[in-house]
Amino acid sequence: MTLQRTPLYERHTALAARMVPFGGWEMPVQYSGIADEHHAVRNAAGLFDISHMGEVYLGGSGALAFLQHIATQDVATIGPGQSNYSLMCRPDGGIVDDIFIYNLGDQYLVVVNASNIAKDIAWMQQHTAGFEVTIENASDHTAMLALQGPAAEAILSGATTFEIAAIPFHGVAQAELFGHIPALVARTGYTGEDGFELFVGNQFAAPLWDALLTLGMPNGLKPCGLGARDSLRFEACLALYGHEIADDINPYEAKLGWVTKLDKAAFVGSQALRAIKAQGTARKLVGFEMVGRGIARGEYPIHSVAGERVGYVTTGMPAPTLGRNLGLGFVPSSLASEGSEFEIIVRDKPVRAKVVKTPFYKPRYKK
Repeated sequence: MTLQRTPLYERHTALAARMVPFGGWEMPVQYSGIADEHHAVRNAAGLFDISHMGEVYLGGSGALAFLQHIATQDVATIGPGQSNYSLMCRPDGGIVDDIFIYNLGDQYLVVVNASNIAKDIAWMQQHTAGFEVTIENASDHTAMLALQGPAAEAILSGATTFEIAAIPFHGVAQAELFGHIPALVARTGYTGEDGFELFVGNQFAAPLWDALLTLGMPNGLKPCGLGARDSLRFEACLALYGHEIADDINPYEAKLGWVTKLDKAAFVGSQALRAIKAQGTARKLVGFEMVGRGIARGEYPIHSVAGERVGYVTTGMPAPTLGRNLGLGFVPSSLASEGSEFEIIVRDKPVRAKVVKTPFYKPRYKK
């Protein structure tokens, strides 16, 4: 399969980034090193190319009603200039994808995961009957950069006369950057830090990347790859599609009941989700710390202390900020309480782990 490349591919190779396949794309996994980039975001700022993500515009008089029908979030509470996290669920309650919905006033922008673009758009089109809605896939001509970290606001403020500090958490606004780059600027991100996601046309991706690095490097800004993006979201316990969420995982198992608004009008999957919530789930996503020596990795089996296979690891790694070997995984609800212990099978050997409080790292969003 031929891998797709973002408009910043040449910038990544010029910076000697290590490129890897991801969701059908050739993407940078690291530049200076995952831990180095991770700490840059926690302490200063990091710049990510996330142009592989999908951007879908929904318009028409029925756009809100349509989103209410396919999304678990109460989209009516997302006012103009605001955004919020949501899920799309199957009729049986399984998760089609996690999405971010931006209310641009005259239309909505929905950001979907890179590997799910075609699937998600097909899913949306299957549910348009009865709704006056238009669906435009803008992914091929839209680039997306993420500027994340405690120095992000100061850096971006130096790139525009627009009052960046006035954009609230989950706010979104149009701004001109560096005097000639029209951008959609959202105070959103996937790192557990304050930061921004910037949407521009493909032709502006490289000039914006270059200008931001030039402006921000004196303040500690570093280019960052998918490795640090994963370790940062992991510490903040933010779900990753294909790991903590999938077609066969429902929101209540994945600790995403907070984004499932059953008190609004019926939506795709709401009947099943209401029943699931009422009866409880047989398994739950938990955070755990390795007690014994060993590192948990995704898909490692989880056994009870008696030796019975009871679950699996979704994500695991040494947490750079915390200096602890941590993981996320699905276990029976009976083993989901804090302090419960079980075994992670690491290279055919059981290593003890215990359930700990999540998120591992408390997000520092500007609210």
